[in-house]
Amino acid sequence: MSASWADAPSGGTVDVRLVKHGRTKITYPARLLADDGERVTVRAPWAGEGARDFGFVRFEPGDVFTEHFWRGRWYAVKEVRDAAGTLKGWYCDVTRPAAGLADGVLVVEDLDLDLWVSADGREVLRLDEDEFAASGLAERDPAAAAAASAALDGLEKLARAGRLTELTAR
Repeated sequence: MSASWADAPSGGTVDVRLVKHGRTKITYPARLLADDGERVTVRAPWAGEGARDFGFVRFEPGDVFTEHFWRGRWYAVKEVRDAAGTLKGWYCDVTRPAAGLADGVLVVEDLDLDLWVSADGREVLRLDEDEFAASGLAERDPAAAAAASAALDGLEKLARAGRLTELTAR
């Protein structure tokens, strides 16, 4: 049984554990900013080793991610800023809904699909659709695959309409 987000460890920190294909991909500490019962928001520094250049954006030490996870939605939206506070854009992960917090850890299951939206909103890129197809999720869990695809479509529609920030507004 998972505890309430309000039961986060003292100091307001949690560990975010990203799980992919049944294995932990990365675990990183984050500061718990808010929880309204449906959405939880955390802030964390770039947790990768060194810099990572994706071609359309470069994540590097000093970058700060404000991450929004939902209990009832199939995605997470991450606002990315550089060390000076300049907005780089939004990285959206298609995930299963966040289940809750247990022992100070938020477990998030990544379903391979991603969306990148540049700071000016002009660049909207669907990512990793080949990985999603190769994952076999459509065969193992057709309902989850359909929900994941619908989540990516919905995020893209909001982004192209310039409305992605409506999801993260408080």
